Amino acid sequence: MNIHEYQAKELLRRHDVAVPHGCVAFTPEEAAQAARNLGGPIWVVKSQIHAGGRGAGRFAGDTSGKGGVRVVKSIDDVRTNAAQMLGATLVTKQTGPAGREVRRLYIEEGCDIARELYLGMLIDRATSRITIMASTEGGMEIEEVAARTPEKILKVAIDPASGIQPFHARRLAFGLGLTGKQIGAATRFILSAYRAFTELDASIVEINPLVVTGSGDVMALDAKFSFDDNALFRHPDVEAMRDESEEDPAENEAAKHALNYVRLDGNIGCMVNGAGLAMATMDIIKLYGGEPANFLDVGGGATRERVTAAFRLILADPKVEGILVNIFGGIMRCDVIAEGVVAAAREVDLTVPLVVRLEGTNVDLGKTILRDSGLPIVSASHLADAAEKVVAAVRANQKKGGK
Repeated sequence: MNIHEYQAKELLRRHDVAVPHGCVAFTPEEAAQAARNLGGPIWVVKSQIHAGGRGAGRFAGDTSGKGGVRVVKSIDDVRTNAAQMLGATLVTKQTGPAGREVRRLYIEEGCDIARELYLGMLIDRATSRITIMASTEGGMEIEEVAARTPEKILKVAIDPASGIQPFHARRLAFGLGLTGKQIGAATRFILSAYRAFTELDASIVEINPLVVTGSGDVMALDAKFSFDDNALFRHPDVEAMRDESEEDPAENEAAKHALNYVRLDGNIGCMVNGAGLAMATMDIIKLYGGEPANFLDVGGGATRERVTAAFRLILADPKVEGILVNIFGGIMRCDVIAEGVVAAAREVDLTVPLVVRLEGTNVDLGKTILRDSGLPIVSASHLADAAEKVVAAVRANQKKGGK
């Protein structure tokens, strides 16, 4: 789960991490009042969407060249810019061309920036440890830094047996070229940020930029938090920060049925049990020249109702021109999958090719249910056969439609 910048900063503030003062606003007048409460003479009006690159982004249909983060010097300018940004569609590198509608703003006090740095924390699967990354190249996307100048990224892996120690933070501070009181400020910042990461069950914390002020203070000028969804039951206050308007409606619907679903850009819908098998299914679709429209794992203990919901979810995507159901029945029975597929196909107007490959528990019964359904379902004997058949069926339909 992701949250907005202003929410991330509130969580950091609760853990004694230094952040500038600011207020969230949903209307231009609220933005102006927030600026009055903060005091001047400079404020920053920040669009709040779940995407990076807001400052370099552009609003759809706006030729002024102004981005989604603006520095202003009067209350009237705060109100004017807020009116321009709220309700507009902000397009950044991370949103894609469709962009995201700005529904809220963060009004923040100005900051005397002397240096811009980068600080990030994540769980490194290669080492099974929380790894802290830092760089002198603040304000840039860390992926670009890694590609162009990887030597400018400092990494410190934290042993879970000992946890973070002050020397870890000092090593990073020295590596960033900090001196004097900046070292102490950075050490306190890093230790507190690590505590926030672990106590909140975060999967990513990113501070970009981490700024050193003219007075030598160190604070988070921007902040990004991502959380482990499986741990949210321990943090109802964090879960309450979820903004479903920033999430894919299909993925939200999938979560209600305990389905693991991610929308992709292709045209062949996939319904599979097991994440590994789902990845293999998508790979083999691409191998045979197709493009998967989604990742969808119905899980090992799916019911007929859950399978029916998964089928509806796939068909709700207008890009889907064919469906591949690939089930290996272990805990999941093939007859349950077959019943769900048949039930869903009868409820909707199935106009796209459907290829089903079943193997495992009750496979013969499952195939019988599909065969006796009277529906135009194509059976496949193995995974490669299924991928080849669904790709061929989609292409045949495209030719008939003159695509």
